[in-house]
Amino acid sequence: MRACIQRVSEARVTVDGEVTGQIGRGLVVLLGVAQGDGQPEAQSLAEKCVGLRVFEDDAGKMNRSLDEVGGAMLVVSQFTLLGDCRKGRRPSFIGAAEPESAEALYEQFVSHVRAQGIEVATGRFRASMQVALVNDGPVTLWIDTMERGGREQGAGSEA
Repeated sequence: MRACIQRVSEARVTVDGEVTGQIGRGLVVLLGVAQGDGQPEAQSLAEKCVGLRVFEDDAGKMNRSLDEVGGAMLVVSQFTLLGDCRKGRRPSFIGAAEPESAEALYEQFVSHVRAQGIEVATGRFRASMQVALVNDGPVTLWIDTMERGGREQGAGSEA
């Protein structure tokens, strides 16, 4: 799984003119599911995102996590995070999971975050979405479970 995480002061996602998810202070997680991902990746990534110490403490250091500041999370599915741009000019998405398994793992990720007591808002899986956010800092981080979890990058793909 890949996650692009942004610390925000506010964010929302809109589908067909309807706001489907909105948060104040917290994290926006753009989430991509790769072939070969499973429940262990969803759970460990959810725990990692919730526990990231990216909010400032009283001394101005990034030392507090989402739950410590009472923040929320907006999770948006984004298969394009799995785009491989190494060859040519058109991204290849062969490493992305099939929509059915990706949606199940996306929902598991959201459930794991909620189980940690975090308020979660979401977009709509497989919809064309407009995401608006105010990146606070700016703070933007990238987590790839393939790089941390022992699987070789690209495992399960033909690329």
